[in-house]
Amino acid sequence: MNNIIIEISESELDAELLKNKLNFEGCGAVVSFIGITRDLEGGERVLQLEFDAWIEQLKPTLSGIAETIKEEFGVSGIAISHRVGVVGPQENIVAIHVCSPHRKEAFLACSKIIDELKIQAPLWKKEVTESGAKWKSGLG
Repeated sequence: MNNIIIEISESELDAELLKNKLNFEGCGAVVSFIGITRDLEGGERVLQLEFDAWIEQLKPTLSGIAETIKEEFGVSGIAISHRVGVVGPQENIVAIHVCSPHRKEAFLACSKIIDELKIQAPLWKKEVTESGAKWKSGLG
C-alpha cells in the first residue's frame, strides 16, 4: 500500500474522516491543512464559491502531486480531498493530511502540496458575492 488517498467530493468534505483513512504506522507527526470558503472578501459578503473541474484529470493530477511529494520528502502518507461544485461560506474546500516519522518533513510536504495543487490541478473557481460573480485565479 502506498498510503496515498485522493478523494473528490461534490458534497460535504469531512477532514477528520479523511485523516483517519491514513496508516500512521511509524509516524510521529501529522500535519493538516484545511482550506475553507471565506465569508468576506475585500469587505464584501461571499455567498458561495463554485469550483469547476476537469473531473477526468483531477484525481490523476492530485495523485501525481502526492506521489512526487511523498518521495521527495520521504513522508509516510498523504491524503487529499477537494470539493467541486458549490461550496458555501465557512465550508471545507480542500483537506490535506501528511503523516511522517518527523514533523519537519510533514510541514514541508503539506505546504508544497497546496502550492502544487494551485499550480497543477485542473480546477477553476468562481466567487459569487452580493454584487455579482467573478472567476478567480488559483484556489486562493
